[in-house]
Amino acid sequence: MIAILFSAAVPVDLPALLRETGALLSGHFRLSSGLHSPNYVQCALLLEQPRNAKAIGEALAEKIRGFDAAKIVAPALGGVIIGYTVAEALDLPFIFTERKEGAMTLRRGFRLNDGEPVVIVEDVVTTGKSTRETADVIERLGGRVVGFASILNRSGKANPFDAPYESLMSLALETYEERACPLCAAGVAIDAPGSRYSAK
Repeated sequence: MIAILFSAAVPVDLPALLRETGALLSGHFRLSSGLHSPNYVQCALLLEQPRNAKAIGEALAEKIRGFDAAKIVAPALGGVIIGYTVAEALDLPFIFTERKEGAMTLRRGFRLNDGEPVVIVEDVVTTGKSTRETADVIERLGGRVVGFASILNRSGKANPFDAPYESLMSLALETYEERACPLCAAGVAIDAPGSRYSAK
């Protein structure tokens, strides 16, 4: 069963967009967190149309405008499109972290000023692992994380982070540790559509 919670103040109808774009998938999935789930949100489909990406970015930007960030940072690959559209709506610079040999890092000449306030923007937060790794990179390079944001929150917590956090919608989707996954026990083929894992 999928429970959807979203704010009436959000000017975009995310549940409708999820349905229309086919972004909410059913099956057997390995999430980027390593957890297994019968559902997966493919935000690449949600953001495929630039008009949707722009509207969602503007809606999320309004929720974090008060964080007073000087820069928006997103972990690649999933956070790049939404991070860019949020930054555009706030007229702020945008940079992204990415993995090199398995470790999250800042490359491509991107820099942070000492004490520079940033907001980390993601597409979906489940365990928040990539987001926390990005925060570690920012703090190690002298930046200051003043908040977090994502399109979807499927962490099961109102705020899974140690700084203010905003999302446009919460999704309560079932997840399982691999050893306790009933889909694995039933022999259902698994897919790993995220950027961190490939199907095994």
